[in-house]
Amino acid sequence: MSILQKRHVLQSFERAKSTKAKEFRDTLPTWCPGCGHFTPLQGLYEAAERLKIKPKNFVLVSGIGCSGRFPFFIKGFGLHALHGRAIPVATGVKLANPELSVVAVGGDGDGVGIGGGHFPHAARSNFNLTYLLLDNAIYGLTKGQTSPTSPIGMKSGTSPYGNLAAPLNPLTMALTYGATFVARVFSQDRDNVTDLITEAIAHKGFSFIHVLSPCIEFHKTVTYESWEDKVSYLPENYVADNRVEALALSESKEPIYTGLFLRQSKASYKERVNDLQEKLRKEAAEIN
Repeated sequence: MSILQKRHVLQSFERAKSTKAKEFRDTLPTWCPGCGHFTPLQGLYEAAERLKIKPKNFVLVSGIGCSGRFPFFIKGFGLHALHGRAIPVATGVKLANPELSVVAVGGDGDGVGIGGGHFPHAARSNFNLTYLLLDNAIYGLTKGQTSPTSPIGMKSGTSPYGNLAAPLNPLTMALTYGATFVARVFSQDRDNVTDLITEAIAHKGFSFIHVLSPCIEFHKTVTYESWEDKVSYLPENYVADNRVEALALSESKEPIYTGLFLRQSKASYKERVNDLQEKLRKEAAEIN
């Protein structure tokens, strides 16, 4: 384990001990020591308690992969869905009971691989839910195969001569699809992880956070060190209200920008449904 990985483990442990976020803690996580997923889990604990959400009103839906274990580690209602199906299941939960706070969690393979067809429709519909995509650029739970975000040249069991396909950019995809809250954060940046998750859950509409979350066990090229050398906060004068400017910054590779790229206020899917229902009620009343 590298110095950065050890520091991440120790700081996460100290943060968990010192935080007041205890209401949502459940079974201790079973990820590899140093996994980038610990920080967004802790961020969810803290965000839910900051927003004073009760466990009975909180639903966490996950897909398959290491991130699929999230519902087991947090108090509240949880659903471990099929591979790539976290978003449609979360959407169904939210539409069935709009009063619930619903968060979907998935990895890069789960979210932009087999589940990639659901992502654009949740974003364009502006369903009022939060989607955390934990990106480690590898299939970690199945022992290290190439994923849709793996870099060109990466060698693995499924690409012994090096990956030939260009990696997808989940942040750019969310912006293109029309998501109204779009952010990226490095899992080592604990305070920003919590702050952005809190803002995302409070946002009215589809909120998306791309979490750079290293796999310390199977990925030897996309690591804490490689990301720490490249990540940088968005420029100080940046205002997160221009989708075109956000798209340009999302494509930057050196540096890889982190922070809030876009926040827009638009009617959510449920609000549009409510407006339509009210219109139809008025028309029916006029006819009668």
